[in-house]
Amino acid sequence: MIAPFVDVDWVEAHRAGVVLADVRWYLDGRSGRDAYEAGHVPGAVFVDLDTALTAHLDPAAGGRHPLPEPEAFAAAMGALGIGDDDTVIAYDDAGGVIAGRLVWMLRVTGHEAALLDGRIGAWRGELACGPAARRVDAGETDRDPAEFTARAWPAERLATIEEAAAASQIADTRVAPILIDARPRERFEGEPDDLDPQAGHIPGALSVPCRENLAADGRLLPVEELRARLDFGPGADVISYCGSGVTACHNLLAMEQAGLGPGRLFPGSWSQWSRDPARPVQTGAGSPS
Repeated sequence: MIAPFVDVDWVEAHRAGVVLADVRWYLDGRSGRDAYEAGHVPGAVFVDLDTALTAHLDPAAGGRHPLPEPEAFAAAMGALGIGDDDTVIAYDDAGGVIAGRLVWMLRVTGHEAALLDGRIGAWRGELACGPAARRVDAGETDRDPAEFTARAWPAERLATIEEAAAASQIADTRVAPILIDARPRERFEGEPDDLDPQAGHIPGALSVPCRENLAADGRLLPVEELRARLDFGPGADVISYCGSGVTACHNLLAMEQAGLGPGRLFPGSWSQWSRDPARPVQTGAGSPS
């Protein structure tokens, strides 16, 4: 399987054999589709986080972005022209923290997929010392429908809310899973927002903001620096969560890029945890990362 992150030069060299996917989405309500239609990598299809990568459930039962049923995911991919044998290269304009959800979903179900390192800015030539600007297209890209087989989400790559709760109650990380929170530190520490009913984090979790996997120019940190951030010891069972199971995928992909264990995703994440008044909440810096 290809590495979880590839650069622009790799994409250029393999253009004929990949499907490009634009997965822009904004927490503030701006339209990712509008951004895509204003200018995207030529040939890229738009993948809507809210419709193609999310089930529509009660947030209290599964969080704000629960994983879709495998059949629904397969139908969405097939309708976009993504088939079983396609290699998908996904990007956004946020360093891959949104597009990582699609890449993680594809990789854990056995499909070839990677993030474009440096986001769409790398394609546009916006990075210092990066490649020259490349053409972008406006409007929509249409591909013929493809055959995409539904595959169950692998249980060994997921963690339930009860497994997250059990991990939070065991202080000895040598025998318990390690919970890592991919949200910005201020949200981890308890800064209020309008997204979820409570602010804070799961007790015992470590603050590991996924955006800190990136250098100032938006490209992924070198492998050695990723290992310093994300290596929690030999054989560590890492459960990654965030606000709603989207940006948590970036930490899991960065771990894989660094040659560490695959880790597990808690899809419901804080949006599910915080909607249950019986769940304990911790604020402040918590355990050091």
